[in-house]
Amino acid sequence: MTSKTADLAGPGISTYEEVAKALPSGYTPLLPPKDRAKAIFRIKQFIEENLCRELGLFMVPVPLIVSRDSGVNDYLDRDGSRTPVEFPCGLGLEKRIDTQVVQAATKWKRMALAHFDCDAGEGLNTDMRAVRKDYFLDHDHSAYVDQWDWEKVITPAERNLDYLKSTVETIWSVLYEAGQMAAKDFPALASGDYPPIPKKLEFFHAEEILKRFPDLPRTQRETKMITEVAPAIFIVGIGHVLDDGYPHEMRAADYDDWITPTVEIDGTQCHGLNGDILVWNPVTRRRHELTSMGIRVTPETLVRQLEEAGQQDFLELPYHQALMNAEIPLSIGGGIGQSRTYMYLLRTAHLGEVSVTIWPEELKKICAERNIHVLE
Repeated sequence: MTSKTADLAGPGISTYEEVAKALPSGYTPLLPPKDRAKAIFRIKQFIEENLCRELGLFMVPVPLIVSRDSGVNDYLDRDGSRTPVEFPCGLGLEKRIDTQVVQAATKWKRMALAHFDCDAGEGLNTDMRAVRKDYFLDHDHSAYVDQWDWEKVITPAERNLDYLKSTVETIWSVLYEAGQMAAKDFPALASGDYPPIPKKLEFFHAEEILKRFPDLPRTQRETKMITEVAPAIFIVGIGHVLDDGYPHEMRAADYDDWITPTVEIDGTQCHGLNGDILVWNPVTRRRHELTSMGIRVTPETLVRQLEEAGQQDFLELPYHQALMNAEIPLSIGGGIGQSRTYMYLLRTAHLGEVSVTIWPEELKKICAERNIHVLE
């Protein structure tokens, strides 16, 4: 068993010996590469159209690079372990612009709500591309990230767990129906010896999961939940310190609200208006995260979370100043992993079967030995 601190910040560190043990043997993809490519873009179109219709969103362009000084980039974790790619930009300028490749469009989207003059109940969706250079590259973590990064204006009265859960259920319904559509259009997807995609998503607070498995670290608790309790779950309240003295997982302090008290479970006060959808992947036989999302911070909860994270200096950045001055609206939003979703719905064993990026030669060799052929 790993320690509880080992997996608090994202995917952590592994080895390719461990990856070799984890990848499935006797694997045969259900679709050949050509059909898989066609299915990917059918699913992409279906999800984009239905997310927009069901959540009241519209598609907008999204940046690949941002100014470092803007404070708009996403640092993913509050421990600073995953830093963005940086480079100077602007040939001929006396002082070139210090630029970063986005890691996610989380904060940019909230500012964009004001730019596009969205009212309460309106929002935007993006076809986001990002680079996260500090990932260990395995079967479902890549340096290349593609997400439906979405954001929606809400009212103060909607900053509650019921609204969060309702939104999550809508998103799960869209993903589920995308899987049904793909299976109808590509019948080979039903030919594998895999269980059907679950129609129902179950909700559990991180404190509740800790009470069930108090001695296990995060990823092992999650695996227990989706193998023994329900194959598709939403974990509520990620970022606040739990009863054992650790957060379920580290989360950045300046977008999701993980500090607001919500409900009590067995005498324990629970916090957080955010969470993740996790599913059991029957191909890899591992936990599989599809989306992180949450109701965003207010000026008050931003200050409290930055104080807890020791990042009060962020308050001087333009994004944080705009939030403190109520220049950007209250919102809910999240990122749905595109390749992660394709991998799950198309029953593939590796992200590289549904997206094109860089993989280590060592990993490609391990994959080829298991009949897993990544796109290059």
